[in-house]
Amino acid sequence: MTASIPPPSPWRAAGQRDKRVRGWLRREGLPLLCLLGLLLVARSSLANHYYVPSGSMEPTLLPGDRVVVDMRSYGLRVPFTQWAVWGGETPERGDVVVFRSPSDGVRLIKRVVAVGGDRVDLVDGRLTINGTPLADRRDAPEDFGDVQVTLNLDAGGGPDLADLEVPEGQVLVLGDHRGASIDGRYFGFVPAAAIYGQARGVFWRTGDGFGWRKL
Repeated sequence: MTASIPPPSPWRAAGQRDKRVRGWLRREGLPLLCLLGLLLVARSSLANHYYVPSGSMEPTLLPGDRVVVDMRSYGLRVPFTQWAVWGGETPERGDVVVFRSPSDGVRLIKRVVAVGGDRVDLVDGRLTINGTPLADRRDAPEDFGDVQVTLNLDAGGGPDLADLEVPEGQVLVLGDHRGASIDGRYFGFVPAAAIYGQARGVFWRTGDGFGWRKL
């Protein structure tokens, strides 16, 4: 007569599974948590990405674009704060930057068009900085030195500015779609120290997929 072997107890099987899970957590849990922590720090201090929600920066940026943001450009900060560990470069005219709106805290992406000490005139969407027009004719791009910026003036130029002086430590930001941008003409100057980072390029565009378009 052959003796039958009773099936393993479900309670015993569950206990063995729990033991294996606890063993895995002891071996792998701490390294995994450390890795996640490092990724979180890197995202908040080194690099991040931004989703463009509107057309206020057309034609440079289109709605739906995903942009790489260099968080080290203007200094390395303690994660989740504005405390700088070391200072980086200061924002320059022509930089595309990410910051929180001084009026409502919404995260925005715009172009720095003037820095501390600059005097600004804006007529029909066209800039003059310190008495020098940035474009020599209406259909020409604006010349920021290292970057030539094509504007969208299909909706007009938006509000004009006359002999506006930018305070030290502040910047004036505008959208490239001058007539359809809620920017520094509405919420005022942005403290340079409050800028999170500089947008370096578009890595995803709707309809085109992955690619790289340097800003």
